[in-house]
Amino acid sequence: MAASPVPAPTNPSTGKHRVVVIGSGFGGLFGTKALRRSDVEVTMIAKTTHHLFQPLLYQVATGILSEGEIAPPTREILRSQSNAQVLLGEVTDIDLEARTVTSHVLGRPTVTAYDSLLVAAGAGQSYFGNDHFSEFAPGMKSIDDALELRGRIFGAFEMAELGAQRGENVDHLLTFVVVGAGPTGVEMAGQIAELAHRTLRRDFRAIETRSARVILADAAPQVLPPFGAKLGEKTKTELEKLGVEVMLGAMVTDVDERGLEVKYKDGRTERIQSVTKIWAAGVQASPIGKTLSEQTGAPLDRAGRIGVNPDLTLPGHPEVFVVGDMIALDNLPGVAQVAIQGAKYAAKEIDGRVKGKPAQEPFKYFDKGSMATISRFRAVAMIGKIRLTGFIAWLMWLAVHLVYITGFKNRVTAVLHWFVSFLGRGRSERTSTEQQIFGRNALSRLRGGATDLVSAPGSYEASRELLETTRRAELEAQAVEEARLTDAGQRGVKTGERV
Repeated sequence: MAASPVPAPTNPSTGKHRVVVIGSGFGGLFGTKALRRSDVEVTMIAKTTHHLFQPLLYQVATGILSEGEIAPPTREILRSQSNAQVLLGEVTDIDLEARTVTSHVLGRPTVTAYDSLLVAAGAGQSYFGNDHFSEFAPGMKSIDDALELRGRIFGAFEMAELGAQRGENVDHLLTFVVVGAGPTGVEMAGQIAELAHRTLRRDFRAIETRSARVILADAAPQVLPPFGAKLGEKTKTELEKLGVEVMLGAMVTDVDERGLEVKYKDGRTERIQSVTKIWAAGVQASPIGKTLSEQTGAPLDRAGRIGVNPDLTLPGHPEVFVVGDMIALDNLPGVAQVAIQGAKYAAKEIDGRVKGKPAQEPFKYFDKGSMATISRFRAVAMIGKIRLTGFIAWLMWLAVHLVYITGFKNRVTAVLHWFVSFLGRGRSERTSTEQQIFGRNALSRLRGGATDLVSAPGSYEASRELLETTRRAELEAQAVEEARLTDAGQRGVKTGERV
């Protein structure tokens, strides 16, 4: 097999091949780490400072784990990899002809050149064209989402307690609706039910938390469609034993502050009064896919995933690899293993090109199975033709997730928190604030988001000298007055008694 094309290195100072990795998720992190022994320079560009273990976000939202345990700093993970650097910024443009990536953070642009590009920007929440639903029904794709939901869930119980003390009807506060019956929705609904029926049942005086309604709604005809009919039915039965109301064939048609409306297949509509809604239905690939599609002609599917060659490269651009949730290839699922295996494949190909080795065979995904928890000691697992449920599946889920949590310290603390939450009744991460709940919507009302809250570099420099002069005068006057009060013996003396 012929050697793969190798773009000539253009770094004027080192002459080394430059690899830019977009994203710090499973694809970005594993791709970067796979290049640790290669004679290349790796620059990871990510819009967050952490690597997120997304499958455990629901445990942050329900108070089991802290955000740090599932989102360690990317710089800490890569600090011993001398050929890698990390840049904070959201990628806003890729110029395939110039081979540059443009990223922004708080209005400050950075342009980074590359010889090879690994795009692992992942996917966000999809509201199926109804993006205004997000104001009242947060998704489950980021640490911000999880912390906001934690505040909304625990805050709902607190507000219900206050309302019940005044004799008000608090049913809308004690009704929790999870939209989407995939793995995330099932896990979220199960944990909210555990909170209401087990963890919080002794913590309140005016409300009975066990009377809370937990609803799992989906337009699909079954729970967990990718797991097959048998496991889906088993999961539905287990959820109902926990007290979760499973509403199938129920499409959400409207969402507002106090509730949502669903429409059934037979045309019936139903209004559900609920303050706390969680959106776990559907994903949309990163908008970077559209940027790449416009420049290459590669097709996009309905979810925004881009069509790639069998070797994960873009048509006409063998130096650009796309992996994970962003690709449309062979009906691959949007799971972590697809991103991990794809990133390792791309890294090996880049390393091989630099060394002049022949190209690899086309990428082939090895399915290691799928798992989802229902509640403590209950899970479902699908590994090849094997189907498992119950405690054995839960132990397997525990072991697999423990392996993929990054860092020994995080694994130890996760085990301790699981021990407290699953064997006892406690949740060690129940702290929530108003800022968590309302910060996202407050920022969205600013035209430029967080950028509007900071000074542009030029305007700041222009006004800094004036600010320093004014502040210095204020501090000097304050110091003189403090000294005068002390020297005159006027500390603690009433104003009318001063001589």
